[in-house]
Parts: sequence; C-alpha cells; structure tokens
Amino acid sequence: MAMPEGMEKIKAIGVIGGGQMGSGIAQLAAVAGYDVWLHDSDPGALGRAAQVISTSIRRLVSKGQLSQLVGADSIKRLKCTPNLEELAGADVIIEAIVESEDIKKKLFSQLDKLAKASAILASNTSSISITRLASATSRPTQVIGMHFMNPPPIMKLIEIVRGADTSDEVFAKIKALAERFGKTVICSQDYPGFIVNRILMPMINEAFFALYTGVATKEDIDTGMKLGTNHPMGPLELADFIGLDVCLSILKVLHEGLGDSKYSPCPLLVQYVDAGRLGRKRGIGVYTYQKKLAAKRSSSL
Repeated sequence: MAMPEGMEKIKAIGVIGGGQMGSGIAQLAAVAGYDVWLHDSDPGALGRAAQVISTSIRRLVSKGQLSQLVGADSIKRLKCTPNLEELAGADVIIEAIVESEDIKKKLFSQLDKLAKASAILASNTSSISITRLASATSRPTQVIGMHFMNPPPIMKLIEIVRGADTSDEVFAKIKALAERFGKTVICSQDYPGFIVNRILMPMINEAFFALYTGVATKEDIDTGMKLGTNHPMGPLELADFIGLDVCLSILKVLHEGLGDSKYSPCPLLVQYVDAGRLGRKRGIGVYTYQKKLAAKRSSSL
C-alpha cells in the first residue's frame, strides 16, 4: 500500500488517558513501531497501565503472536508520564479520556497550545462532535476522530470520523496509521453517535426498557440476543462491559443531537448510574461481579 505523503513523518504518538482504552491504544502504537508517550495525571493509573501493557505484550509473545524481539522493543518504546508537556514532540496525539464534551474541549485547547504546529489531534470519542472539539483549537483541519473499539488490542475495527474542516491529507494519514495498527477502517460523517453507537446504543437502551417493564429477566434478554441473533454478548452484559455511565452519556448525546425521543435513556439505566452501578469496573451493574473479582484476586495470590 502506498504511504500517504508525510506519513513517514509520524514517529512519535502521544496517548492521553491511562484507562483501558488509552492503555490499549498505547500498546497498539508501540507494537506498530512508534515511540509512545502515555499521559495520565494520576500516577497510580499510569502504573497500572504500564503493568497491563507489559503483561499483555508478554502474553502475545508467549502465544507466538509477537516475536520476542518485537515484544521487547514495544515495551522499550513506551514511556509513561504525568506531565502533559512531554507530549509536545508527538506527531499524533490521541485522547482517550472521559466522554464529556466540556472536558475534551478544555484538553484540546491545551493541546493546541502545547503540540507542535504539524501535529494531528485525534479523539477516541464514541459520540461527541469532532467539529465542535476542533472548534476549541486553531487547527481544525488537523483534528479527527479515531474511535477504537474496546479492548483496542483485540477488536479489529477503527471508526474514523472527519470533522467539517478535517483535511484530506490528515484523513489519509490517520487511515494509513489505523491500518498499520492492523485495523479495518470504516468512515463516518460527523453525526451524533457516528455509525457503531448510533445503532448499538438504541439496542442496549431497548434491552433496559425490556428489563424495566418486566418483559423478561436480564438472563433471558441476554440469552435471547446471544442465541437468537448470534451476538457474542447480550446487550445488558455488553452495557456492563462498556460502562453504564458511558452508555448513558452516549444516549444523552444522541437524544440531544438528533432530537428523537427514541434515544431517550431508559429510567432504569439512569437509576443504575445514579446508584453507582456502572458495570464491571465497579463490580456491579446489571449483573454483580464482586464475587467473581474477589475469586480472581484470591486465585492469583
């Protein structure tokens, strides 16, 4: 595949956010041969991310999916920093922080002042307008959406989203970068929810309504979709995996942006989030995971 003009200039990639998405994106970039700066303001999150990435790469090596040479090189290429300024030399900066337009805009404004003039600023947002994020910068032609699926090292898809002003050159560079990561690329216009979540979130929301109105148990709803439509996970189980707070945030973006009542979040979903039942990451969501997590921890001792 011919390399787009200027693609060879991408040598260093900055990733912001030490959670599951950010650490997964950083791993992909390091394995693909880029120098990676992973930033999080929480040193504890950075420590956990470094451990997760190292363990994941070593597992790939042990399974023969990566050579020992590539694995060792990937780990060396990763640098973790709580100092945002250390990303100033990156050619591409990908943010994977909380799904809040206000918080992302504030970050993009900071990055615009910090990053070198040629740097591309990308967002892993799953629903927020790239055009509006770009408006917080003086370089809207260099702002683009790179929506990775969770978990990034495993899922084969990247959804690329062009803002109103994203240049053809930037789009070509990011598409080639995504393909170098080993991903299949789909392209979406800048509409709320893009492609995947515009279709997925109403299904998850409808599953909550089915539970809320007593149509069936959570187990039967999920089993019905797994065995009846060949989905690998049921919608309620998937919501727990994604995070119920994330699902609610995306539905609010869809509801506000598209103005259709069919995107109005189910009251049960809202109640669970209000109660702190956010899914796997909290040990409880639609399902309870605390016993499973405790058993996993004790078995590793």
